[in-house]
Amino acid sequence: MGAGHAHRLYRPGSSPVHALPPHCKLAATFGFVVVVVSTPREAVWAFGLYALLLAGVAAVARIPAGFLLRRLLIEIPFVAFAVLMPFVAEGERVEVLGMSLSVSGLWGAWNVLAKGTLGVAASVLLASTTELRALLLGLQRLKLPPLLVQIASFMIRYGDVIGDELRRMSIARRSRGFEASGIRHWGVLAKTAGALFIRSYERGERVYLAMVSRGYAGSMPVIDEVVATRGQWAYAAVLPVTALAVCLMGWTL
Repeated sequence: MGAGHAHRLYRPGSSPVHALPPHCKLAATFGFVVVVVSTPREAVWAFGLYALLLAGVAAVARIPAGFLLRRLLIEIPFVAFAVLMPFVAEGERVEVLGMSLSVSGLWGAWNVLAKGTLGVAASVLLASTTELRALLLGLQRLKLPPLLVQIASFMIRYGDVIGDELRRMSIARRSRGFEASGIRHWGVLAKTAGALFIRSYERGERVYLAMVSRGYAGSMPVIDEVVATRGQWAYAAVLPVTALAVCLMGWTL
C-alpha cells in the first residue's frame, strides 16, 4: 500500500516522535483523547496539565508553536458554538460583565473548548509528525477494516486529482467570460458540480477496471511491513499513561 502525497500538516523532521512507528502514535493519540474526554469538566487544573503534556510532545517533536496554533484555527466553528452556550442555556444565571449568563452554559462552553482544543491539538501533532502513507500503514497494522483503509488511501491519492480537475473547469469557465457574481449563477455552479461528479465516477470506474486487470481481488498489497519494539510502545505510552494518572486524580479530588 502506498500513498505518496505529502500533506500540508506534515512537518518533516528527525525527532524521536517522528521516528516512532505510526500505529504507536495512533494508539497513543487515541488513548490520550479518550482520557481527556473522560476527565470531569470541573477539574480545570487537569486540562492545564494536559496542555503542558502536549506542549512537551511538541517540543520533543520540534514543532513550532506558531505552526501548531495556525492549525488550531480549524476549530473556530466549535468555538463559536461554545460562546453561544452561556447565552442560550437555561438554569441558574450569573452576572458576568453586566451580562446574564447560564451557569450550566458556562460549564458546557468550557467543556467543549477545553476538550475540543486538546483533541484537535493532539490530532495536529499526530499529522505534523506522520506522513499520510505511514498513517494508512499504521491503521492497517491496528487491524482497521481493510475496506476503510482502502477508501482512505484512494481519497488521499485522488483528492488532488479531483481538485486539479475542478481548477481546470474553473479556468475554462473564466476563459469564456464567466464570473460567478450572485444567486443567478448558482445553476452554472450546480452543473459544474454535476459534471465533476460524473468525471470522477468515470475515472473511478477506469481505475477499478485497470486494477482488476492487474490482479486486484479486494485487498491491496502491503509493500512495507511496519513493526514496533517494546521500547517504542513504552515511549509512545508515556503520553496516554501520564494523562490517565492526571484523570484519575481529577476524579478523586
